[in-house]
Amino acid sequence: MYNVGLAGLTYWSPNINIVRDPRWGRTQETPGEDPLLSSKYASGYVRGLQQTDGDDPNRLKVAACCKHYTAYDLDNWKGVDRYRFNAVVSKQDLDDTFQPPFKSCVIDGNVASVMCSYNQVNGKPTCADPDLLSGVIRGEWKLNGYIVSDCDSVDVLFNSQHYTKSPEEAAAKTILAGLDLDCGAFLGKYTAGAVKGGLVDEAAIDRAISNNFATLMRLGFFDGNPKKQPYGNLGPKDVCTAEHQELACEAARQGIVLLKNSAGSLPLSHTAIKNLAVIGPNANVTKTMLGNYEGTPCKYTTPLQGLSALVSTTYHPGCANVGCGTAQADEAAKIAAAADATVLIMGADQSIEAESRDRIDLTLPGQQQFLVTQVAKASKGPVIFAIMSGGGFDISFAKNDDKITSILWVGYPGEAGGAAIADIIFGHCNPSGRLPVTWYPQSYAEKVPMTNMNMRPDPSTGYPGRTYRFYTGETVYVFGDGLSYTEFHHHLVQAPKVVSFPLADGHTCRTTKCTTLDLGDQEHNCQNLAFDIHLRVKNTGTRSGTHTVFLYSSPPSVHNSPKKHLLGFEKVSLEAQSESLVKFNVNVCKDLSLVDEVGTRKVALGHHLLHVGDLKHSLSVRI
Repeated sequence: MYNVGLAGLTYWSPNINIVRDPRWGRTQETPGEDPLLSSKYASGYVRGLQQTDGDDPNRLKVAACCKHYTAYDLDNWKGVDRYRFNAVVSKQDLDDTFQPPFKSCVIDGNVASVMCSYNQVNGKPTCADPDLLSGVIRGEWKLNGYIVSDCDSVDVLFNSQHYTKSPEEAAAKTILAGLDLDCGAFLGKYTAGAVKGGLVDEAAIDRAISNNFATLMRLGFFDGNPKKQPYGNLGPKDVCTAEHQELACEAARQGIVLLKNSAGSLPLSHTAIKNLAVIGPNANVTKTMLGNYEGTPCKYTTPLQGLSALVSTTYHPGCANVGCGTAQADEAAKIAAAADATVLIMGADQSIEAESRDRIDLTLPGQQQFLVTQVAKASKGPVIFAIMSGGGFDISFAKNDDKITSILWVGYPGEAGGAAIADIIFGHCNPSGRLPVTWYPQSYAEKVPMTNMNMRPDPSTGYPGRTYRFYTGETVYVFGDGLSYTEFHHHLVQAPKVVSFPLADGHTCRTTKCTTLDLGDQEHNCQNLAFDIHLRVKNTGTRSGTHTVFLYSSPPSVHNSPKKHLLGFEKVSLEAQSESLVKFNVNVCKDLSLVDEVGTRKVALGHHLLHVGDLKHSLSVRI
């Protein structure tokens, strides 16, 4: 696209903010609620965009950017918007939850850029905070690249947040904090005045410009004829290839999550189903499937088109749009009553959840629930309920309704989403997706304000905490949920029962009973302190399938530690009745550590419970 003048070579992507609250409109852009998953996604995404064929870390294919730094996950909720929001975050939550993906992005991914966010963190705009920018990103993590503002956020901190008395002071403060590039016109207008007024010196300007130009150099902008560059001859012919279109479909298949499946429901049989009722406002959509920050698709396959390619269908939208002000339940129920099976495709689109648009509640929009219930009641065959959305919904009604035999979450599945949905429903492929976020009941939205940044529960106020790591309330579905058309069994082959931590002579913990060890004192002992866990995974069912093995740890109860947290995950594909060995390497200081109340990383001594599915293994960490 760059070679034909339709794009640049810097991409302000990926969004790696933690999904702290299910109502956030930008949930669809992110990898979810877990810091480890988000960290692995961040570094993998960045390497995929940036790495060249020669794999030279100083050369860039395109320049990626990890955003929005940091503790940014509120857009516009009940009159509170991202431009004026001050995220009050504890040091513990910042280092334990919000920062890990950015750290991984810079250190493991070697990202070319980090974008600072609109919001303030503990009273300081992130783009004017020298501790967060120069101190952490460039100082601790050693960013090799540039720091950019979110668009107009320097303008925002002056005009909306009134953080400085003059625009020149805003320009000076952000550049001195470590900002290199302004997405917007603000620095272009006021930086010269800031230099003339003695608020910032030219050396700081030179530093910012050097960081920007070094990125251009790494992209090959000064290397002569672009056609002679490694990617100089790529063009439109390389975009919509059959291979790439199949990849879009495979990504959608792997992303679909099966949440409920009554015995004998899915997959549907080609021979038994002669006529399929396809109902719902998202059943025949195109652009909705792309979500936001979308590219231009090669072509669309809508859910209706995907299903119609496999079986005779009768279609009714059921509502005029996803807002579903009035449901045409009678007409929809009529076609469901005459069909052998019914597929309802409901959910959201950008009018419900989007950048600058957070949700107020977690129920399906308008009369969607009424439509689903009425159609299910009238249906004579299996009822498959598919939700197209970025965020989760309270669909307890469907989970508990025996007439609704299967539930699928399809996300925003992209250009080939309709073909992928049909492939899953008719068993051409076996679902393997897992939920990246917890789905909460509506009562959560009624009790918990989006503005409360605390991850951990507070029993004194009834605050339930957030995400699977800390949340103490009822759930509809949880992080990691997802069914298959086959069954997988785990068997522990190898894992230690005790890990001993070597201590230097004279260490205080030799004479005093310690519950944790401060990693600041122990770095030299961390390097090789690791162990392997081996699991045998068997597909005990009758069809081949892909299974994600999650390894969790429940640490000792010190420093408000998580109930459990993800240590690692591996994907394994198995034929029916076959098995495979899955190995995890666990680094004690990295994987079994936790962050205390003041942001210090420590290893918890005592019993850690490791678990995979229903399998549990007790591990003692001692000195």
